[in-house]
Amino acid sequence: MKTLQKFASVHANIHDHFSLERHLIDRDTYKHAAQPPWLSQVLAS
Repeated sequence: MKTLQKFASVHANIHDHFSLERHLIDRDTYKHAAQPPWLSQVLAS
């Protein structure tokens, strides 16, 4: 049983490391949401 637990733990870590699934929300959406409202006014002037 201990060997199976160790295998499952290692397998999960490797799977999480190499999982290359894309996020549903792209980077630009996150950046736009995180941008303070005053920054666009500063950059425009």
